[in-house]
Amino acid sequence: MASGGDRRRRPVHRRARARRTGHRPARGAPMRPRLHTVVHLCAAVLAAGSLGTTLYNGVEERGAALAFGVLITVGELTRRNGTRIREAAPLAAAGALSYALLGETAGAPTRHGAAQVVTVVLAASLLGSVPHVGRGDGPTLDPPARRVLTVGFVAVCFQPLYNQGTFDHWGGPAHALLLLALMSLTALCDAVLAAALAHSRTGWPFLPMLRDEVRSVPGIGAAVIATGAVMALGVAVVGLWALPVFSVPLLLAQLSYRRYAAVRATYRQTIASLARATEIAGYTPAGHARRVAALSQAVGRDLGLTEPELTVLEYAALMHDIGQLSLVDPVPAGATAVLPVPEQRRIALLGGAVVRQTGVDPRVAGIVERQADPHRDQPLAARIVRVVNAYEEKSREGGPGGPLTALEELRLGTAGEYAPEVVEALARVLARNTEGA
Repeated sequence: MASGGDRRRRPVHRRARARRTGHRPARGAPMRPRLHTVVHLCAAVLAAGSLGTTLYNGVEERGAALAFGVLITVGELTRRNGTRIREAAPLAAAGALSYALLGETAGAPTRHGAAQVVTVVLAASLLGSVPHVGRGDGPTLDPPARRVLTVGFVAVCFQPLYNQGTFDHWGGPAHALLLLALMSLTALCDAVLAAALAHSRTGWPFLPMLRDEVRSVPGIGAAVIATGAVMALGVAVVGLWALPVFSVPLLLAQLSYRRYAAVRATYRQTIASLARATEIAGYTPAGHARRVAALSQAVGRDLGLTEPELTVLEYAALMHDIGQLSLVDPVPAGATAVLPVPEQRRIALLGGAVVRQTGVDPRVAGIVERQADPHRDQPLAARIVRVVNAYEEKSREGGPGGPLTALEELRLGTAGEYAPEVVEALARVLARNTEGA
């Protein structure tokens, strides 16, 4: 039991936390469940209902269920997790969608329903995730929930109508277009669901995240849609032997995508190594560029930048101090925000010249060169780097109360030196980080 002194101090802590974050909790407001919790509950209810229905009615066409289950399991075994990977298991996703749209097997009509589709997909996905979980690299709850809901959606849209004979006269190209239309609608629903889950967990704006999810569909998402539709059509004509045949192209595409992701990761590591040159030479404190890059990306997401724009912003933030390598005498603690404006511009121009010689995207060099210009003349990425760099330097020098003091100084400087919208976005990001902590 807490002492009386503890009880008296708790309201003070809450008020202090509200002042630091800029958010004041509403008194008497009911606690609402987060969106991702609601999505997980919906997926759990659908999975439990489908499993109960399948156990009660029995498994129809066990050969087809086993074949698609093996395919989805193999797809999950080839899963590659990563923060920048949109579809970690494309073969499993294509197999799940194909089974949901399966109407015939070698010319014979199927009898399995939507509940069996969800049950088989969920069981195979969980089985294929066992090795990843054993290595401590298992997926979070979001991907299985999305898989269950999207597969359940397309199965409910197709299986009941097909079993009632609604699509009996949809033959040839009409049937193929129907499958592609259902696949495309499912991909759109999955994009909305992924953006909503990310928005619920991070608090980042929903519309920019949805835009990034939709833009990713023509990539590996288009391959998943096309492969799923071709598998369903192939199994309807030649039987289950079509599954391994049509899986090979997607496996090759997945291998190529992984190589491309590896090249991008190597490219980013090279830029990060170049950015560390100022730390190794003693011009900037250790970890300064990495902290500025991470916080700049968070601010950029809050302001609605797209994924390609965030990548350019990250590279510019990593290399924003590289111009200090051209100085004869290092700036004390690498704090360029306190230097005169002409000196800041000279360092920025030197940094842009160095970046251009490295072969990095020219947009990165442009952002580095313009980070000391008046904020009204700067592109948004340069405004973000300037504000975040100043905050990092000021908060580092201010001691325990440095972050709050630095934010207040930035707000006082919005009249001419710092962009007001970027400072407020930084305040929102810091508030979310404080609430999460």
